[in-house]
Amino acid sequence: MYEIRLHSRGGQGGVTAAKLLAQAAFLDGKYATATPLYGAERRGAPVVSFIRIDDEPIRIYSQIRKPDLVIILDPSIMHTVDVMQGLKPEGKVLINSPRPVEMGGHRVYNADLTGVALSLDLVIAGNPILNTPLLGAVAKVGLVSRESVRKAISGTFKDERNAQAALKAYEELSL
Repeated sequence: MYEIRLHSRGGQGGVTAAKLLAQAAFLDGKYATATPLYGAERRGAPVVSFIRIDDEPIRIYSQIRKPDLVIILDPSIMHTVDVMQGLKPEGKVLINSPRPVEMGGHRVYNADLTGVALSLDLVIAGNPILNTPLLGAVAKVGLVSRESVRKAISGTFKDERNAQAALKAYEELSL
């Protein structure tokens, strides 16, 4: 089972990204769950989502304490939340950053998700939409196929810029 913990802030689309990632995995023929953890937080408050992907049915719905991958949509969240807590020694990190970031010797993928969203004017209430570009980056890392990401996004959002953002992030992420 592959376990992912996604750290975001309310309003960034982290919860939606988790659901879309699980849907993309399902479209790839996998079993997947997506579970958010938040209370009555307001926009901008820390939110964490958990995604599990497996070839077998998943019967665990608890928080993920030892993730294989940590995703960070807003790097400033690292000042208030220990995003690296429990990350497996061979675990990986995917962070929204235009520049490479060092994180305790772990393999780090940096993707300028904010830049991708802004380049396509994919903005709501002044905030860039990060969930759909994130899915493209996750596909590039190899967790789901690019085609399943496109289908999951197109089945959820009518605005074609969302699928374009995923493709652009996929193309821009270097491994």
